[in-house]
Amino acid sequence: MPETTLIADSLSLMAIGMGTVFSFLLLLVLLLKGMSWLAEKLAPGGVEPLLTPAQVSRNGQIADAELVAVISAAVARYRSHRRQ
Repeated sequence: MPETTLIADSLSLMAIGMGTVFSFLLLLVLLLKGMSWLAEKLAPGGVEPLLTPAQVSRNGQIADAELVAVISAAVARYRSHRRQ
């Protein structure tokens, strides 16, 4: 087989492969965008805040006692998993 034929065949095979991957990724992006649009349409309106007004102090930060408790629990859990 002449080299030009091998190069032409390899280029066509590369184009088919890259086209297949590009088409699949394009389809995936379109499906995800469609699902996102559908989820926005079906989801109930409004987002609930993660913190209630009672949990936030006057300057907008989480109360210190609660913050210390949350950090302590996270550190304890991290350390217990690291020992195993």
